[in-house]
Amino acid sequence: MSQDRNLPRAMAVPSGRMSRFTRLGVMTAGVAGNMAVNGLGQLAKGQRPAMRDLLMTTQNITRVTEKLAQMRGAAMKIGQLMSMDTGEFLPPELAQIMARLRDDAHIMPPAQLKKVLNANWPTGWLGQFAKFDVHPIAAASIGQVHRAQLKDGTDLAIKVQYPGVAQSIDSDVANVGALLRMSGLLPKGFEMAPYLEEARKQLHLETDYAYEGQNLARFGQLLANAPAFTVPSYYLEWSTGKVLAMSFVPGDPIEAAFDQPKPERDRIADAMIGLTLRELFEDGLMQTDPNFANYRYDSNTGQIVLLDFGATRALDPEVVDQYRRLLSAGLADDQPLMDEIAQEIGFVTHDTAPQHRTAITGMMAMAFAALRRDGLFDFTDKALPRAMQDAGIALAEDGFIPPPLPIDVLLLQRKFGGMFLLASQLDAQVDLRGYLKRYVG
Repeated sequence: MSQDRNLPRAMAVPSGRMSRFTRLGVMTAGVAGNMAVNGLGQLAKGQRPAMRDLLMTTQNITRVTEKLAQMRGAAMKIGQLMSMDTGEFLPPELAQIMARLRDDAHIMPPAQLKKVLNANWPTGWLGQFAKFDVHPIAAASIGQVHRAQLKDGTDLAIKVQYPGVAQSIDSDVANVGALLRMSGLLPKGFEMAPYLEEARKQLHLETDYAYEGQNLARFGQLLANAPAFTVPSYYLEWSTGKVLAMSFVPGDPIEAAFDQPKPERDRIADAMIGLTLRELFEDGLMQTDPNFANYRYDSNTGQIVLLDFGATRALDPEVVDQYRRLLSAGLADDQPLMDEIAQEIGFVTHDTAPQHRTAITGMMAMAFAALRRDGLFDFTDKALPRAMQDAGIALAEDGFIPPPLPIDVLLLQRKFGGMFLLASQLDAQVDLRGYLKRYVG
């Protein structure tokens, strides 16, 4: 195994449940201590401290960020979810600092890495490799990826799960949930428990690398004749529930495409949006995590490399039908039907205040009005997202509490938001109305 002497941020992953619980407890105690000190300082000045202001200090947020990055697993994953660029729930200062979690994972030191591989592969496995780089080419919340080469010349990417991550999901989710409740950031009356429970279930699924490997192989088959994409090949013989082996596919971060000429940027956005709609309306199978790290760009071939299928989900046909009918109603500007389907989906309930229900239907009408316009949808125009954000803020300030949504709806909304963000970053123009009409008539 080759080793880089300058491994950045190599730190053993705490694998025991008690160890992880203790670390989160120490973190929470440290945050509380900072809050007490700052509160006493404000009282000494004759000021009345607010809980939220005491928590939302750079020192406290940095402490949380660093600890979650060290722990990886569900603790870090939830931090990543909190830092999505939607701007819907988090104040800018928290979003900016928490965003570090998207690419700031510490890595396993070589000794811990070897221990994990020894537990998952047969004795003498190293003898079958010509090269194995212990320095990962990617590190995230649940595992890290290493480049390797078998003696027959096969180039592999080996994804290795951090030890203890799967066993600690339940306690990590509970502890991070407690931290969120303490933050005072959640809207009054917002019921977080259903979302934490769905996050717990989803994370358990994402730590099953055998499940991810099956989805990797399935997407490879589904997209075999889609020239815009390439999917790594699945190597079952080197894969287990904690190690996933796939072919190494070269490529740059998807952000490298942001500097491509406009026709190429438009093509990439068109392909990604087309894939999302195909997953929803044709395959009924969706990779639901739109994190940019899951996509790479090969400038030599123009292909988009698709990675990480742990968050793949078979969609409920009823939900797919609801979205199809909602899109049809929106394109026809049938607002009463839109309101009816919005309740079916769960965006509103029969208990939703009339003014809130009207506002939500109005937001949907605003989005569909843009989609109905002739010509290409211009993702460089920020007027619609600003208007939608202003309407959402007004709803929250008026006391609207979103009802708990089905997990399929949550994941679909997250995927749509991620694709909108990607197309915006590409400054793309896409025939979005044409795509939608193809699927809803």
